Amino acid sequence: MTTTDWDAAAESFDDEPDHGLHDPVVRGAWARRMETWLPTARSSVLDLGCGTGSLSLLVAGQGHRVTAVDRSPRMVERARAKLAGTGTEVLVGDAGRPPVGTQRFDVILARHTVWLLPDPAASLRHWFSLLRPGGRLLLIEGVWNGTGLSAARLTALLHAHTERVHHESLSGDSRLWGKDVDDERYALVARAEPPDRHSEVVDVHLILRRGPDVLLARRAGTGYADGLLHAPSGHAEDGEDVRAAVIRETAEEIGVELDPDELRVALVMQHRGPGGSPRMGWFFEADHDPARPPRNAEPDKCSELAWFPLDALPDDMVAYCRAGLDAYRAEQRFLIHWHEDADTVAYAPRGTRRAVPLPAASSPTGLLHHVELRVPGLAEAEEEWGWLLGRLGHVPYQRWSQGRSWRRGDSSVAVAADASGRSGEAREAPRAGSRLAFHVRDRATLDALAAGAPRHGWTLLPPHGRAYAGDSGPRTALLADTAGHEVELIAP
Repeated sequence: MTTTDWDAAAESFDDEPDHGLHDPVVRGAWARRMETWLPTARSSVLDLGCGTGSLSLLVAGQGHRVTAVDRSPRMVERARAKLAGTGTEVLVGDAGRPPVGTQRFDVILARHTVWLLPDPAASLRHWFSLLRPGGRLLLIEGVWNGTGLSAARLTALLHAHTERVHHESLSGDSRLWGKDVDDERYALVARAEPPDRHSEVVDVHLILRRGPDVLLARRAGTGYADGLLHAPSGHAEDGEDVRAAVIRETAEEIGVELDPDELRVALVMQHRGPGGSPRMGWFFEADHDPARPPRNAEPDKCSELAWFPLDALPDDMVAYCRAGLDAYRAEQRFLIHWHEDADTVAYAPRGTRRAVPLPAASSPTGLLHHVELRVPGLAEAEEEWGWLLGRLGHVPYQRWSQGRSWRRGDSSVAVAADASGRSGEAREAPRAGSRLAFHVRDRATLDALAAGAPRHGWTLLPPHGRAYAGDSGPRTALLADTAGHEVELIAP
């Protein structure tokens, strides 16, 4: 658009009764809107494409310090006359590159201006550079008879700079325009995020499976965790999604070119190293293809590639990677692993476990909580069941004086010494069956099930064995059928 075209378009808007704000009703409607869009504290406002200064006058009247810019000298002349005595500085200049030097503003206001710019994307980028951290960009635009800029298009341009964009339709408020309108008119308020906004590095990790084995690499010469084993990994680069990142890192580290459809999300983990900053880790699973054998493609960063059984991982691993693989084997999908500053980067077999599994957001009612098997000898059962369940992907979970359990996902298997088999203690008659335990969504559901069970042949039993006591922990109901089999219902 040429300067002549710009001036003609701007003057045509000012001739419209809604743009000059001559009507007191229209002016009052815009004043009320501006109060909701602008900060309540006195702020510095840059009005771009100000025309005759009608909006600048409203803004100055609300106590803000205004700088106004328009490229038409005739418009600037009229704006200066209108704004005399308000302390507003009115400048001749290009709205896309306003002549304000190194000044920074709390608010940049542009009404019916962006659609006239030859390169809106470049102008928006420059405008954001003129905002103070936390500042806001107020854009009033629309589409008139097929001419203008739609809210969808302008929002897409803003998302290159911020995720915080508020959209407000203005078409339905005839007081703003002095008449009813049926075209698209709107305001967008975009916030400039502070530069110190919290951000985290995004890690990507590959769990390459060869049957029961996984591939690990021994770090060397990196300055972090050298000598310890870790899954092939790296971090996403700017503008790169996590799947593309793990494909790139896999090719760079072990020379395997993966297709996107070969990858499955295994685990998402937020983790923090000793004395470090939080990071977000995505673990992906893929199957080994014998036609594409892995190789050490970065010998300056890796001294060894080797396969290890997933159910018998080595101890000389990076702690959070070991925790991630243990959680993956137990079919946990979300995990927090938060080191204390005094912890070691290396996995400590007898150290404090820092992994906290997070449940997925789905109703657990009816899912198996645990199976408890009564056994005559705890030591023998621990050896037998510990071996078998470990091979099946369970990990050790709980230990108490008369029992042990192993967990996979949200379910577990427990073995408990039968009371009739204890020596030196009062004995009780053995029960006929073992115990099934089910998740229940909440305590209200649990109470309803317990109340209804006797009408369907179940007997309510008092707390037995490892009972959960008090309101601070899970609440349970214990039922028995006519054959003596027990069912435990467990609410959070």
